[in-house]
Amino acid sequence: MGLRPLRTILPAQLASILPDDTHVLIERSPIEAFLVALEGAPPDWGTVYGHGHHDPGHDERLFNLNRERDAAREGNPVLNWRVAFVWPGELSRIDPETESYVVAVGPAFHSTRWGMVRFKPEEFLSNLRVRPDKTLAGRINRDLAKREKVHVLVVMAGVLIPSESIIYDFSHEEEGVGLIMPVVRIEQVEVLLSESQAP
Repeated sequence: MGLRPLRTILPAQLASILPDDTHVLIERSPIEAFLVALEGAPPDWGTVYGHGHHDPGHDERLFNLNRERDAAREGNPVLNWRVAFVWPGELSRIDPETESYVVAVGPAFHSTRWGMVRFKPEEFLSNLRVRPDKTLAGRINRDLAKREKVHVLVVMAGVLIPSESIIYDFSHEEEGVGLIMPVVRIEQVEVLLSESQAP
């Protein structure tokens, strides 16, 4: 992924750095509207789950759900939407050669009436680093020296992958809770300093 600037804008200002046609999906209401436009209605998770992971028909019902949904969304123009989502991150260490910070990043889960939603990049972000301006770098160095965490938001924007645009599964954390994973081919990555750490 390479080197990125560390931006200090708020998530509400993302439109200023993303293409005009980008749908920003970082809050519950826009995420649900996106799913309605693409999928129509949530699946009947109770029926698909049945008696749980050990139910003999569980895997087949889940497989059929994915196959039916894949077929139903073919040709839907929402498949071509450019979407942006956010994963939380943390600056882990400095690379002295490039004067940049390595970003550790992990997924975000959104609770919706459809179930849990987790946007998934086609390829996991590797070697993501940020370079702040000198004033901000000084503050970050002081925080890291005190072993304080420096939180960032990693914004990823791109389009759904037609062949596996949405994956339906069940949460591994909470029994019976549906998990919906839109799979996105990433075209743009931006890193924002978390609001809690803004100067």
